[in-house]
Formats: sequence, structure tokens, C-alpha cells
Amino acid sequence: MNLIQENQRTLEHIFPSYQTIEGKAQVLKETEELFTQFKQQHFLYPIRYQLKKNTFHIKLKRDYSIAPSLEVTSINEVVPVWKYKLDQELMKLEKRTKKVFLSDFGGIADGKTDCTKAFKRAFSVGYRHVILSSGTYLTRGLKIPSNVILAGEGSAETCLKLHPKAPKSEQLLTNKSHFKGNHHIQIKGISLDWNVERLTKGETTATGGIASSGITLAHVKYARIVDVVVKNPGLHGVDITSPAYSYAGDGTRSRLGSQFIWVDQIEAFGFGDDGITTHHSKNILISNCYLHHPSGLAHQTGFSNSNGIEIDDGSEHISLVGNRTAYCFGGVEIKAHETSSAASDTQIFGHFSYRDNRSYNFRHIGHHKDQDLLSQSAYGIRASFLAAYYPQKTDLYKASEPRGIVVSAYQRVVVNQFIAREEPTTNHEKVAIAIQYRARDVRIVNSQLKNYYGAKQPIKISKDTSDIYII
Repeated sequence: MNLIQENQRTLEHIFPSYQTIEGKAQVLKETEELFTQFKQQHFLYPIRYQLKKNTFHIKLKRDYSIAPSLEVTSINEVVPVWKYKLDQELMKLEKRTKKVFLSDFGGIADGKTDCTKAFKRAFSVGYRHVILSSGTYLTRGLKIPSNVILAGEGSAETCLKLHPKAPKSEQLLTNKSHFKGNHHIQIKGISLDWNVERLTKGETTATGGIASSGITLAHVKYARIVDVVVKNPGLHGVDITSPAYSYAGDGTRSRLGSQFIWVDQIEAFGFGDDGITTHHSKNILISNCYLHHPSGLAHQTGFSNSNGIEIDDGSEHISLVGNRTAYCFGGVEIKAHETSSAASDTQIFGHFSYRDNRSYNFRHIGHHKDQDLLSQSAYGIRASFLAAYYPQKTDLYKASEPRGIVVSAYQRVVVNQFIAREEPTTNHEKVAIAIQYRARDVRIVNSQLKNYYGAKQPIKISKDTSDIYII
């Protein structure tokens, strides 16, 4: 059974309405109507950061637009409306690339031969559909130019593995020109082994910035990653990003982000930080993925913010559909650091979180307390069919208490159809929902809390919040 079937079956079992086109469409409509009730309100505050002259950063638009809603197709898929544009571009890519076999360029799938130069010859200057047979290809990291399809025989058959002498900073797969940018790339049907065993046991697995990940797409337009397994990456399994993270202040983001990217049917585990993450990028679809059992080794022991899916600094118009996470710090975290813009206009449709510490965690760090500046970018979350099963303590972040959903600093948040399930115990400290730190305009409707009997306060709403509605 593939990831689409597994995730679909799980969500259908929990949410009967998820089974049919009509059921999905009705819940999507309800969510949109709730969101529309307050989306025209404005709670924006002046930018107080001085932006230095730097062509790498731009100020966000003042209208803080909300993208059109998701839609349900005739084959019971849920997609953002912009996906049709990406589909057309990927069809063009298929037509203009020439099929070649890596073996014709000296690539040997024996797990011993360094195939880095063979890949470079096969990619050439692009316009290549590079086909890999089954087996393991050893590389020192691959850089893919524009107009390239890289296709294996399936994630269970074809493997790319980092060379034992590759530096810790190496990305197993990335695009060729981070600052100039690339376009029209497709990666499918392979597994990626970052070969963490080459490092000294116990050392941190990442060197900082966007280095050390399994797949990094930086400043890429029009790409798809599908049917890929990422094993033990030093930092992220998949990072959709700009060439460098921008910390020029709330209200700014990098001008070199990626856009129109579809990440589909990805399994990642053993990641040092996050399974899939986005930074300073927009119009990204993440669907039918399974992110689980992070190592947390990119961070200090006991302080690892390792999330299954993290929608991070400066991200805009991100859609998450039919995904699953397990044993992470956060199942889905939508956030930003203090000196960056928060992720805005994120849509989640169907997610199953199993034994993550904080199943759903929405926050803008450094904009929480009375003495902090109010966030001007933490807004716009629409979510339907969220399940939080057995949130639990974790050694990843030892001081964090389990929660089903936490909203901090964000405004204009709608969650429709939320189920939190706990172990059948009488733990008085169990908390399913926490709305805190100046969160505003939050609607959580059609919620069910199971096995939270005996809890003193299963729903916690802080006094510094406003306009909170939970039923």
C-alpha cells in the first residue's frame, strides 16, 4: 500500500466526511465561510525594523493578500487552484527533455563506485530525462540544472547515497545555481541515504544555513518531487527555500525564494531538524507525505525543535493536504523566528498526527509577550480535518508539555473538524487546546476531545488573547 492509500485510509477512518467529494467540499466550504467572516479585518502595525539596503531582501506587500481556497477535483483530490499552472509547466518539461540512461555515462549502481561525474555528464546543460536503474549510486552530492528530470525505478528500488568522504555540509540533491536560480526540475522514484554513519557518533549532523539536507531546492520555479524516501538527513529531508535564510525583520522576506513546487509522496525519517520545511517561498503544495522519528541531532540534546512539517520564515500561500507525522516534536509547525516574517496564508486539509509532542503548533517567536512587538505577519491559517492522537512527552525537547493544538501570536485562524485523542488515563494536567500569547480571531469548530476526562483544563485560553471561539 502506497502513502496516498495509507494516509487516505487513516483520515477516512477518523473523519467520515473525508471519504467523499461531497463531504470534502462541504467542510472546505464551511471553513472558507468561517474564515471570510474576519479576513477583511486589519490588525497591522507599523514596521519598526529598519531594512538595510540589500537587494537580497524585500518588504512584504501591505495588502497581506489571502490566496484563493483549495478545491476538490472530480477524482476526489484536494488541490490549490494554482496547481494547474504547475501541471502545464511539467508537461512542457516532459516534452522538451531527451531520455538518457545514467549507465551510458559510466554510472554503476553497485554502491561502491563514485558516480558524481557520471551524473554531471548525464545532466549536461539540461533538457535531459535521466533514467536510473535499480541499485545504489554513490555520489558526493548532485547539482541539478534547469530542465531536468531525474527518475529512478521507485523509492524501494533506486538509491542515491552520499560518499563516505562527503563533508557534513553536503546536500545530497540540490539545484545547480542557488543565486541565479533554476526552473523546471522533477525528481521521482528514488531513495536518498545521507549516510549519517560517516559522521562520528554523537556529533551534531548539520553545519548551519541551508546545508546538510537531503533535497534542497533554493530559488527554483516549477518543480515536483514525488515518490522519494529520505533517510537520516543531517538537517532537513526536503527544504524548499531561498539561497539563504533572511532575518531582516518582521515584514520582510528574501526575494530569491522558490515558487510553484509540489512535494508529493515523501517519506523522511531520522532527520536532524525537520522532515519537510519551507522558507521565504510561496505557492508550495505538500501532499501525501509521511514524516516520522527524527533524530534531532542538528540541535543540542533535549532542545530539538524537530518537526514533521515546518512552514517557516517568510513562507506564503502553502498548502498541506493528506499528510501524516509521528514521534516528532511538532507534527505541523507554522512559525517564524523573531527577526523574520511569520509564515502567512497556510492551508491544511487532512492531517494525522500520531504521538507528536505538539501535534499542531502555530507561533511567531519573539512576538508573544506584552513587551514584544506585535507580529504583523502571523495571520491566515485555514485548516480542516486535523487529528491529534496521543500527544506525548519527548526527549527531543524535554521541557515541552504535550498539546493537541497551540496557537500563539497568530490572528485569523480557523480549524474545522478537529479531534484530539488521549490515552484513557486520569491525568489532570492534560491539555488538548491552548490559545495563548496575544492570539486573535481564532475559530476552532466541530472539535472532539476524547479521553480528556479528569483534566483540570483541557482547553486553556490565556487572558491576553481576544475573539476566541471554540465548540
